[in-house]
Amino acid sequence: MTTYTWNIATLERTNDADNGVVTVHWRMDAADGDFTSGAYGTESFTPDPSAEGFVAYADLTPEIVVGWVEASWGEEKLQQVKDALQAKIDQQKNPPTVAGTPW
Repeated sequence: MTTYTWNIATLERTNDADNGVVTVHWRMDAADGDFTSGAYGTESFTPDPSAEGFVAYADLTPEIVVGWVEASWGEEKLQQVKDALQAKIDQQKNPPTVAGTPW
């Protein structure tokens, strides 16, 4: 069974009193036994300190930021990323070509 793990590598934020996050650098890793795959990317945001639910930079947690990325993507894109990682693992388990000699 494949497990998926998020890692927030870094956040880019405005250089003002609001410190609103404008870019999230994320990584998602998948593992199934000894087989692994990963994806890395960024997601952009437009911070609005007056919006309901705005979280101050100092109060952010990885879980909050992952929630932003997942909400921005929606279920379909999240599943597409997971499917792509699973395809990489499946290919490792059963490679389409192998190398060697018969002797």
